[in-house]
Amino acid sequence: MNGRVALVTGGGRGIGREAALLLSAAGARVMIASRSATELAAVGPEYVVADLGTAQGCAQAVAETEGRLGPIDLLVVNHGIGSAHERLVWEQDPEVWRETMRINLDGPFELARLTVGGMCKRGFGRVVFTSSTAGEKAERCGSAYTASKHGVIGLARAIAQDAGPFGVTSNAVLPGWVRTAMAERSAKTEADRRGISVDEVWRERAAIYPQNRVLEPREVAEVIAFLCGDAAGGVNGEAITVALGGMW
Repeated sequence: MNGRVALVTGGGRGIGREAALLLSAAGARVMIASRSATELAAVGPEYVVADLGTAQGCAQAVAETEGRLGPIDLLVVNHGIGSAHERLVWEQDPEVWRETMRINLDGPFELARLTVGGMCKRGFGRVVFTSSTAGEKAERCGSAYTASKHGVIGLARAIAQDAGPFGVTSNAVLPGWVRTAMAERSAKTEADRRGISVDEVWRERAAIYPQNRVLEPREVAEVIAFLCGDAAGGVNGEAITVALGGMW
């Protein structure tokens, strides 16, 4: 990866932060993007503050990266919104649906649209999307999140077909439960709804995996970093589950 330019969205914390650090350690020139300047500044690589749920924000992130570092070779689309605020589908606020699609699916499309063509012209590229196990399995009270994460896998596979002939790969990573800030919010919502502690929610989540624990962000980031490297050149259009052997 020495000298290759990477844009990592949602790079201020959690999986995105760890992926950015791994890519940087491997020699990539990394730009991280999110809406929080405070979080981004604490990571280390160059950063751009942008709303990646808008076409303008995506264009800004791409332009800043290419202007400061050069053409993008590695695109890691990791930003997203969770399902903690969702309801049963017949009670779902349509605005929640629209906001989720805007952030979780429209933004990834815009980023790919703006970068993959250049990768194809240069004959190399890696695109990795963070989906979720909810990208293949449905969760209760999560119609928008589940649909958006299914859509991310479809987007990754479509790009793989379009860009594969030009030396560009596109894949999705599907994490199970990871103790990130987004997952903490959903744990708090569930705990309040059920009248139990947040720790009990996390114990229940851990119990669904054979190792009786949830993932660390670095474990997912390691798979993302692999997919960005030369060794993953034969992996294209795949949805790779990282969930400790659990069924969810």
